[in-house]
Amino acid sequence: MDVYSVVHTVVAPLAKAVWRPTVIGLENVPATGPVLLASNHLSFADSLVIPIIVPRKVAFLAKSDYFTGTGVRGAISRTWFEGIGMLPVDRDDPRAALGSLDIALEVLGRGEAFGLYPEGTRSRDGRLYRGRTGVAHLALTAGCPIVPVGLTGTPQLQPIDARLPRVVPVTVAFGSPITVGERFDGVPLGKARRQLTDEVMTAIQALSGQEEAGVYNDRAPDA
Repeated sequence: MDVYSVVHTVVAPLAKAVWRPTVIGLENVPATGPVLLASNHLSFADSLVIPIIVPRKVAFLAKSDYFTGTGVRGAISRTWFEGIGMLPVDRDDPRAALGSLDIALEVLGRGEAFGLYPEGTRSRDGRLYRGRTGVAHLALTAGCPIVPVGLTGTPQLQPIDARLPRVVPVTVAFGSPITVGERFDGVPLGKARRQLTDEVMTAIQALSGQEEAGVYNDRAPDA
């Protein structure tokens, strides 16, 4: 049994038993085939909560630092993040954004699920920021559906200054899949990406209930 199977067989049921998250609309996540899970982003814990809730493997990108540690602690960190489906990316590399899209397309090309945050980075004030069009680029290129995800409660689950997660109410809501199909045939690519991204962000806001910031979010120094 590989590490991922162990995590989903042992850790996921235990985590759900302890935290008892409220899960809405899980049936909206396709059981098979390529799909994007586009979520709001409030906490480091978001990338742990979604893979634990979703019954199929969901790949997320994570800082390469989590995979390069040495000694026992480094090995444990690397095993854990690989076990929950994380893929390393060097976010200090100017080419990281393009590399991230390539990684996502590889995952989708294998018929798997890929999770991402259209805001680009964690919201530090709880508002929902404007979506970047990478999510639309991926959906239009891969021809796959986008499932919007709205998270609430995760900032309290793993506050920045907390070493361990806390037992607090968390809700994970999955919206109806947004399909691409032929809707954007003949639409200029830039306009199609913007329209589709805005549609995704509207769906996320309806699930999370967040106030919309109306601007792009900047990456935090510690993100």
